[in-house]
Amino acid sequence: MSVEENACDDTDVLVVGAGPVGMALALDLVRRGVRVRLVERGAGTFPGSRAKGIQPRTLEVFDDFGIVDAARAAGGPYPPMGLHVGPASVKWVMQKPVAPDPGTPYPDILLLPQYATTGILRGAVEEAGVAIEFGAEVTGVTQDAASVTAELADGTCVRARYVVGTDGASSIVRKSAGLAFTGSTDEADRMLVVDGRVEGLSRDRWHVFPRLGGRMVAACPLPGGENFQVMIKIRPDDPVDLSEPALAELFRRLAGRGTRLTDVTWASVFRPNVRLASGYRQGRVLVAGDAAHVHTPAGAQGLNTGVQDAYNLGWKLGQTLAGAPDELLDSYEGERRPIAAAVLGRSSELYAGAKKARPGALRRGADERQLSLTYAGGPLARSSDRVARTGTLEVGDRAPDAALAQERLFDLLRGPHFTLLAFGERAGTGLEKVAWPSRGAALHRHRLTERTTSGGTAERAVLATYGITSDTLVLVRPDGYIGHIVTYGESSSGSLSPGPSEVLGSEALGSEACDLTELHRAVALMTPPL
Repeated sequence: MSVEENACDDTDVLVVGAGPVGMALALDLVRRGVRVRLVERGAGTFPGSRAKGIQPRTLEVFDDFGIVDAARAAGGPYPPMGLHVGPASVKWVMQKPVAPDPGTPYPDILLLPQYATTGILRGAVEEAGVAIEFGAEVTGVTQDAASVTAELADGTCVRARYVVGTDGASSIVRKSAGLAFTGSTDEADRMLVVDGRVEGLSRDRWHVFPRLGGRMVAACPLPGGENFQVMIKIRPDDPVDLSEPALAELFRRLAGRGTRLTDVTWASVFRPNVRLASGYRQGRVLVAGDAAHVHTPAGAQGLNTGVQDAYNLGWKLGQTLAGAPDELLDSYEGERRPIAAAVLGRSSELYAGAKKARPGALRRGADERQLSLTYAGGPLARSSDRVARTGTLEVGDRAPDAALAQERLFDLLRGPHFTLLAFGERAGTGLEKVAWPSRGAALHRHRLTERTTSGGTAERAVLATYGITSDTLVLVRPDGYIGHIVTYGESSSGSLSPGPSEVLGSEALGSEACDLTELHRAVALMTPPL
């Protein structure tokens, strides 16, 4: 019987691929009341440590999902690098620790093997009521004006209002949608990546052994057990044998006679693959993560960029399904594809330095932490909107955390809703005048100065972090980025209204009375009609 003769199961969103990106997207969608199916062609989740760095911005996403404590408990700090040249060993710090500040509760990268990240996300997804369908291979995707039909290898099909491919670099979803995947793969540049125990090396550093002739071996201790992630750079003409005896012998020859690789649990061949999809959307079909962009491993950017794809897309799908303009879904590509293009360039630069084992080229900084990424100037924060800003933030920027008297600002933002923050008395009056649709994501309204001790350090900290110098409304999107800013000017008496002015005593940013028209216009791009 053909697929056309079979009745397809219906759902709102079909997510194809149950890696970290697919699970993050499913988790975000289900908390919005969206019907989700999550299918995975493999028999289980990915077993290797491959993408082992969780950047600060991704930790903030995990905070919103309620899994950051589990991630931090399972992970640990990155160890210093140890470069072994003959009998000498040079130790250096790849990324200097950064102290938390009021706006950044998770300032450092977390060392967390991919299998641990996957396990934590899987537990959250299943607890939310989504059963991952393993062994369900999608073989093709077709669409019409109202729906998408995905054909499965077992002859069944799924009809969804939208399909999202999070099925990796060889994505069948991307191919079915006709999206090109431009870039290159260096077949001659190969590295073996292995999880196993290593005898003869301390666990206090990431050991690197450069060798002549285009070979190299490195071993990074993984948290949560005795395993190391071992990386062995091989020459173009070297044979590949992933059996444990062959790997153990190669490791011994390159790392030294006092070392021994045992108990291999996973091994793979890596080739630098740098590609970017020509588009992230074709009608009702979208792609995210490695299906949209693949990077070198340097800088720990791939998984993090993919999870943030999901975080950007989840609320937009939820809002579109609730009746928001279709242009909102177009903004997914408009915001995320430029980010991926920039990350591709940066990770390639870092990888080139790593191949030469230059300590300076291996150091990581603010760019890799992904906290400064902004959507300012993008489709939801065009240049004409950039006059709406505070002393430190503009529309499209990440909304930072801040310490309040009894809680943190992230406690108010956590969840699938929009958040409207009012600083000062006049902004508090405007807070109640903002109209909001009954469908889609809710709006949580907060008078910030009422949640702090007037004139105290908590109030000063939040005002300084947000650059507030006059009464201000700040709309925060569900993904933690600024959706709009309304700044109230000076009063007729020339003094600022009570609230922020009492603490900072600063000049007003503008001289015009507040008008909520621009805020409602911004809201109309992101919500169903009133």
